[in-house]
Amino acid sequence: MAWRNMMSYFSLPDFRGIFQGRVRQAGMGTHTIKSHGAKLARDHMHDWLILLLLVVIEVILYVIHPFYRFVGKDMMTDLKYPLKENTVPVWTVPLYAVLLPVAVFLLVYIRRKDVYDLHHSILGLLFSVLITAVITDAIKNAVGRPRPDFFWRCFPDGKDLYDRWGNVICHGKGSDVKEGHKSFPSGHTSWSFAGLGFLSLYLSGKLKAFDRKGHVAKLCIVFLPLLAASLVAVSRVDDYWHHWQDVFAGGLLGLVVATFCYAQFFPPPYTDEGWGPYAYFQALEESRSNTNAGQSMNALDLQPMNAHVVSQQGRQNGDDFASLEELESGRM
Repeated sequence: MAWRNMMSYFSLPDFRGIFQGRVRQAGMGTHTIKSHGAKLARDHMHDWLILLLLVVIEVILYVIHPFYRFVGKDMMTDLKYPLKENTVPVWTVPLYAVLLPVAVFLLVYIRRKDVYDLHHSILGLLFSVLITAVITDAIKNAVGRPRPDFFWRCFPDGKDLYDRWGNVICHGKGSDVKEGHKSFPSGHTSWSFAGLGFLSLYLSGKLKAFDRKGHVAKLCIVFLPLLAASLVAVSRVDDYWHHWQDVFAGGLLGLVVATFCYAQFFPPPYTDEGWGPYAYFQALEESRSNTNAGQSMNALDLQPMNAHVVSQQGRQNGDDFASLEELESGRM
């Protein structure tokens, strides 16, 4: 019986209603890429330019060398974990943290035909990921914390060497040593929570997860992106690329930035208007205002016309009265 109720809840009409939101209830038409896309892009041209600037800053932060923190011999006890390959390769992070949410946004656009929702969701997602990336790499370079596998990056042959102050003298590959000083915070984790955390907030709004009707199944869908991001974070510790503090800080950073970026474009998911962006409701208000103004102008135009008709009717009636008077007086 419980499974039957669950299946009926996710029936096709209900699922369509979830992604259509209340557009049809508003009865104000749709806002497509063709009709409103160019104007929307012009209005947010500076935002897209700032995104390009963030990309440039991120590239610079990735290229420069991090701070080479002092690493003594007595610190190597916690830095001798084996050097392993990434369970989640770096090139896959943009796929699931950026392209996957964008695919969901496109599906919603196909159903709702709301370019405001599509544009603001993509813009908010990109800001979330890029701001997180810049903050993450800036902190990485400033802190320079060694990774758990730093020993084997610094001494691939297992023969350690130190200077007179007790600091390491690495003879490993330069790129490995450089990467070995970028432990805090975790970039995989922060990117994952920035992208998938934004997607989770987006889904909670579209599904109306907090509509006070007690449909916990909606929360299961909302939590799926967060679960995926959490598993990526766990893999970073399992691969000995990060300490647990690194992934905790990275996850918190990505989720906080995602929340702030989402709040720039969308109402909180627990509100009645949480299913759509602010710009959509502003467009509806402007459309209603224009409609009301047009009706008022039509009403004002009708008043002179009615007065003219009444005056003509008055003249005609007056002529009729004059004819009657002449007839009674014997003039006609």
